[in-house]
Amino acid sequence: MRAAKLTMVMLVSAGVTGLASDFLAEGVDSARTGWLRDERVFTPANVGTTTLQWTAKLDSKPRAMHNLFAPLVAERVDTADGPRELAVVAGVSDDLWGIDVATGREIWHRHFDSTLTSEGRTDDTLCPGGQTAVPTMTQISPGTYTIYAVSWDGRLRQVNLADGKDAAPPELFIPGGGKPYALNLHKGVIYTATAQGCGGLTNAFYSFDLASRVVSAFIPSGGGLWGRRGAAIDAEGRVFLGTGDAMFDPLSRRLGNGIVGVKLDVMKQLQLADYFGAPNANWLWRRDLDVNTTPVAFDHGGRKFLVGTSKECRLWLLDRDALGGEDHRTTLHTTPLICNDQQAFDGQGIWGALGAWKDSAGTQWVLAPFWGPVSRTFKAPIEHARPKGGGVAAFTLRQRPEGWRLVPAWISRDMDLAEEVVIANGIVFAYAAGEDASQVLPDKGFDESDGPVYGGGLSSGPVRRIASSRRAAMYALDGRTGKQLWSSGDQITSWNHFSGLTVANGRAYIATFDGTLYCFGIPR
Repeated sequence: MRAAKLTMVMLVSAGVTGLASDFLAEGVDSARTGWLRDERVFTPANVGTTTLQWTAKLDSKPRAMHNLFAPLVAERVDTADGPRELAVVAGVSDDLWGIDVATGREIWHRHFDSTLTSEGRTDDTLCPGGQTAVPTMTQISPGTYTIYAVSWDGRLRQVNLADGKDAAPPELFIPGGGKPYALNLHKGVIYTATAQGCGGLTNAFYSFDLASRVVSAFIPSGGGLWGRRGAAIDAEGRVFLGTGDAMFDPLSRRLGNGIVGVKLDVMKQLQLADYFGAPNANWLWRRDLDVNTTPVAFDHGGRKFLVGTSKECRLWLLDRDALGGEDHRTTLHTTPLICNDQQAFDGQGIWGALGAWKDSAGTQWVLAPFWGPVSRTFKAPIEHARPKGGGVAAFTLRQRPEGWRLVPAWISRDMDLAEEVVIANGIVFAYAAGEDASQVLPDKGFDESDGPVYGGGLSSGPVRRIASSRRAAMYALDGRTGKQLWSSGDQITSWNHFSGLTVANGRAYIATFDGTLYCFGIPR
């Protein structure tokens, strides 16, 4: 017993906790559940003691409204100074930083070289250029981790977490100049997808087999392949992502405003596995209410589920073995409208990322962070507010006589544009982005003075939006009731766009537009 206690003290003194949980990918796992299953430092009893531990101002250059992404964290990394808990932070201007999370000290910085001859525009919120895909990491051996990142020129970078040096030479993964989304690693293959036609690229799924170095692409002949957390991948290797900005018409091979599943064949080439078109897909397309959120995959009750959503702000419960049934249009269950009564294409709806987790009783939960006022018709047994700026809606998955149903459970407090959630040890961590999410102003739909105009009046307006954005905030909620257990209050002084949230080993992290990384944690 005495030896065990001594080991624990030694680990803590070296900046490493005794209970390890790594956060190696956006969305925590390949299925993009956001559920950190092995976190044990944070508990519902102690999370209320969380304080701001440190901030780190990184020398990061923003592009349009983009700057830093939330970090990835490895708990025990062998460095020249011994084992350390390290974070890697990606910046949109093709940067990576290694951070010692015990102190917030920068230990290395990489700025990627480029094969592109022009820096490109920096005033385009939809297509900012630079590194837009959140990296992913894997443990190569005990204490050794490799970071996988894609720079703006489309090359896959493999970087050693301990010192920031190349673990392998850069290799072309996707065409340069596009907008890839968060990377996913599954059984030795890196996946991403590009969207919004940035850089003139056709929207497509991409895969890179690390062993054979074979690259594959699949073009679903639909609209943008969106999703903050990139593609979700299930245990069978099926890769799922939503589409937008196009008609749904499978007879002409157009799969817009739905969810597409692809899978590698024996030749390491991506092939269509299945697809789902929302029952009102073409109405969504005409109203610009795209399927813009990463779906989440999980198993429960002997069934394989996928939950997707869109800016319309309702959830679709799907069977992963038969997306949309025989007609590809039928859900197992469609929830009532959660938000966005106005059916607006900006400032309302679901834009961040869904979450899914199981509590100790085996109850399956699905979480939906949303923007704007909760729907007048949406009700839950527990309501901490009727949010106006946004919030989190929680559902339980139940088997009823009429079939599987997502049943409303609680609505959180009001949040200023609720984004992603991360679930750790029964705690739902959520954050409010605080950005100005409006894209059109009255009588200014065609005004290009504050930025480029798209689609006959749709303006991303970075100059206007940056000046009128507010501040972000982080929250910890009881996973079963939605009760607030902790809040960062007004300690975060900037906001963020297209970023995320990280939780690991009793610390929670958020990055903001002004280039600051915040670390909150329980006393040690």
